[in-house]
Amino acid sequence: MFVVPPDLPIENSSFASLASFARLPAPMKAVILAAGKGTRMKELTSELPKPMLKVQGIPILEHILLGLKSAGVREIFIVTGWRADVIEGYFGDGARWGVKIQYGRQLVQDGTGKAPELAKEFVGPSTFILTYGDILVRPETYAQMIKRYNEDYFSGVVTVTGSEDVTKGGILFFDEKFRLTRVVEKPSREQLDELRREGWLKQGDTAWYNAGIYIFRPSLFEFTTKLQKSPRGEYELTDAIAALLATKHPLAGLRVEGRWVDVRDPEVLAQLEQKAL
Repeated sequence: MFVVPPDLPIENSSFASLASFARLPAPMKAVILAAGKGTRMKELTSELPKPMLKVQGIPILEHILLGLKSAGVREIFIVTGWRADVIEGYFGDGARWGVKIQYGRQLVQDGTGKAPELAKEFVGPSTFILTYGDILVRPETYAQMIKRYNEDYFSGVVTVTGSEDVTKGGILFFDEKFRLTRVVEKPSREQLDELRREGWLKQGDTAWYNAGIYIFRPSLFEFTTKLQKSPRGEYELTDAIAALLATKHPLAGLRVEGRWVDVRDPEVLAQLEQKAL
């Protein structure tokens, strides 16, 4: 470990440049979950995985890759599944985009909680961005996430948006410094009423919807390995996040500014063709 002698002012020493370098954050890696077929897309995904559907002439997954690259990410792991050959054949080793890409195949579609474990060796000791392969945001969002992560000592960052129906995804709660305090996955109307009675949801407050893009330390894997299947019969990533919280891992929140789109069905896909990205 590099230590500057206490009697040597760092700004006047030959150690200054080295110490400054030591404080710089290491480049992040990224893991993209792109294994699902996307059944709500109906015949559109009979031959293509949903992340390869095109938005304004470019696959959704390529939009994500370019955004990550703009934030300085150069090493990417893609979890494939349905028609894995299409994704792997299109992106190859990533050289065409100036990045390095590795792959892992999720053979059993049993939820998003276990899927990141395919990238455990790839991640190693690095911090990494984790995103679903069907969520589109402005490229600068990834850089904003990294900036937020580096503001303090955090075990990760969770992103949110305030414009969605939380019963379709998840609702997140934060303290006054916008640090995560609670996660409720796909709450029913009855659960929302209970959250209001308990004071978690107050009149006029924003109900923060889980935007599905994260930053994690490798400590995430300590919790994904212990996951049990949810009542839906799947391993839920949000259960691992809740376990991180329960063991006092600090998680920062970040509101996604500007565009956030979950390309969930043909109607959303059609609307994207009419909007500037």
